[in-house]
Amino acid sequence: MIGYALVGSNDMEKAAAFYDALFATMGVSRLFVSPRGGVVYGSGWDKPMFGVNAPFDEKPATVGNGSMVAFAAGSRANVDTLHAKVLALGGADEGAPGLRGPEEFGFYGSYCRDLDGNKLCFYHAGPAD
Repeated sequence: MIGYALVGSNDMEKAAAFYDALFATMGVSRLFVSPRGGVVYGSGWDKPMFGVNAPFDEKPATVGNGSMVAFAAGSRANVDTLHAKVLALGGADEGAPGLRGPEEFGFYGSYCRDLDGNKLCFYHAGPAD
């Protein structure tokens, strides 16, 4: 159902370097760079994509209160790895990796923020791997 999600940045050079390094951990690369420097990442044009871009109206990018983009990590170990990668790249912790709810529900996630303060989630739903 989801085609792509975008977050804003006020420093595209830093944002692109952050997401290049983060998504390399997931085996995801750039699909497109816009003429204005926005970058779209994904594993194919027919799959959900994520992008970072300077706002079109040329006003400063701001964080959406209550907004978050969640990425399926594929395993609990990958959730741990991706969360640690965000912190190593200078992002902020918003919730260490762990179960959210009972084990039988199986939602294991972590929460963090990128360099511009955009909230990200990495999760794995299902039994421990």
